[in-house]
Amino acid sequence: MSANAVHPVDERLPAARLAALGLQHVLVMYAGAIAVPLIVGRALKLSPEQVALLISADLFCCGLVTLIQSLGFGRHFGIRMPVMMGVTFAAVGPMVAMANAQSGPDGARAIFGAIIGAGILAILIAPLMSRLLRFFPPVVTGTIIAIIGISLMRVGIGWAMGGPAPAAQSVDVPKLVAMVDSAKAAQVAAAATSASAPAVKLGPIPMIDNPAYGALDNMAIAAIVLIVILTSPCCSASFSAAWLRWPWARWASTRWSRRTGSTS
Repeated sequence: MSANAVHPVDERLPAARLAALGLQHVLVMYAGAIAVPLIVGRALKLSPEQVALLISADLFCCGLVTLIQSLGFGRHFGIRMPVMMGVTFAAVGPMVAMANAQSGPDGARAIFGAIIGAGILAILIAPLMSRLLRFFPPVVTGTIIAIIGISLMRVGIGWAMGGPAPAAQSVDVPKLVAMVDSAKAAQVAAAATSASAPAVKLGPIPMIDNPAYGALDNMAIAAIVLIVILTSPCCSASFSAAWLRWPWARWASTRWSRRTGSTS
């Protein structure tokens, strides 16, 4: 490598590739940033308006922390690298457990307080954790990330189907009421002819299938999202190559490269 060559880490990519990779990064972050507040909001039994406010606050904080990490804030905050901060699924389990113990806005306040306390603790132990990185090789971090994803697969499958498994059917209330009335009438008739009244036996509870559960349109949307996530790396490279075939795109990329001092 020559003395004037730019290291790949510091290289400025062409505008087309930057746009494609940036869009890919935003879409990947956006899905996770919305999924976590939806899971926690449902566990807290919040209203749709409160869940929407939770999602808005989540996206605002993601953007704010992204700016701090990318641009830096003082000497001790921000890694000054082109990363986009999303929401981790590692804390979903504890937050859902707290929401099951105390739902509603009071449970949300407890979760927020725990997050603030955890953030302060993370800032204090950050210098120590930087010295412990050698004990966390890629095989350890990769295994932890895989376990988190596998444990959340049932949540994603339930959302793709339209909700958790109990949402597939609902109780047929009119039939159940008719069964109870007929059972009571039979009990009264039996009690009139015998000294002891027999126990009421209803049998299986009548259920109604939910037509919206497992709907093909919902499953098709979930399949499209999965395909986009799996193929986005290949699509970003193909999009960049197709973009550069257009003369005006090559001209724009050349001007961008000259302004930023990058090589295509």
